[in-house]
Amino acid sequence: MRRILMLLVLAAVIGAGIGLWLTRASGLSGDAFAGLTGDATRGKAVFTAAGCASCHYAPKAEGEAKLVLAGGQRFASDFGTFIAPNISSDATHGIGGWSLQDFGNAVMRGVSPEGKHYYPAFPYGSYAKMERQDVADLWAFVQTLPASDTPSQPHEIGFPFSIRRSVGGWKLLFFNEDWIMDAATPELERGRYLVEALAHCGECHTPRNALGGFESGQWLAGAPNPSGQGTIPALTPNALTWDAAEIAYYLESGFTPEFDSAGGHMVAVIENFAKLPAEDRAAVAAYVKALPEPGVAEVSGY
Repeated sequence: MRRILMLLVLAAVIGAGIGLWLTRASGLSGDAFAGLTGDATRGKAVFTAAGCASCHYAPKAEGEAKLVLAGGQRFASDFGTFIAPNISSDATHGIGGWSLQDFGNAVMRGVSPEGKHYYPAFPYGSYAKMERQDVADLWAFVQTLPASDTPSQPHEIGFPFSIRRSVGGWKLLFFNEDWIMDAATPELERGRYLVEALAHCGECHTPRNALGGFESGQWLAGAPNPSGQGTIPALTPNALTWDAAEIAYYLESGFTPEFDSAGGHMVAVIENFAKLPAEDRAAVAAYVKALPEPGVAEVSGY
C-alpha cells in the first residue's frame, strides 16, 4: 500500500510538472524582430486598421483625446468584465518602458513582460497573424502618442477564471496562427489580412464555445453580443446579401443599403475603416463575399 501511495504521489508530481510546463507563457523567439526598424508613419495605418484606440481610449473621450490610450473601457463577457488597460507611452502606468520584443510578445503571443498570460479578451489570437514589420511599425507609432498617468484597473473576474495560468490551457486548445480561409488573389489576401488579423473581425462575429474558443465551422456566422444585449450579425452569404460595393460603402459611411446606420461598437470600427484606403475596404468586401456557407469544409484553420 505504501509503495502504491508513493507511486501515486510521484505520478501527481510529474503530472503537475508537465501541466506547468505545457501552460507556461511562451513569447516569441529572441531574434523575432532582428534587423527590423519601425516606421511611425506606416505604424499609424496599422494602428487605425487594428482599432487600438477603439478599446484603449478613456471612456467618453472625443476627438484627439482618443489618442490618449489611458484605458478604462469595460467589456462584459461570460467570464467576467475585462477593463482595457493603459497602453499609453507613460513609463510607469503605460507601456513606455517596454521594448519592441515586449510589445511583440504581448500583441502576438498574449504574454506580458513579466512572463504572465494576458486574457484573450485582448485579441492576440488574431494579431498573431500580423507581419512582424507591421508590429514594429505599430510600436514606433504608439511611442509617439501622449502619455497618461492613469493607473490600469484590475479585471473583474471571479474564480476560477481569475487564475491566469489557466489561460495557458486555453492557448493549448485554441491558439492557432493558421489562416481561416484560403486567398486565391492579392485582393483576397489583403482582405484576409485585414479581416482575420488586423481588424480581428472574427473576435466579435464568430460564435464561441463554452470555453471561449471559436465554434468550429462557424467563422463569421454571427454571435451573441457579450454585453447580453442583442446579437452580432453574421457576415456569411446565408445572412448577408449585400453586394461588394454595398459592403465597402458601409465600411466607409456606416450606412446600410436598407437606409439604416451602424450602432454600438461598430461605430468605432467604421471610424477606423473610413480612414483606410478605398482599396482596403474593397479587399474586405471581396473577402466577405468569398465566404462559404457556415459549416462548409473549405474554411480551414480551426
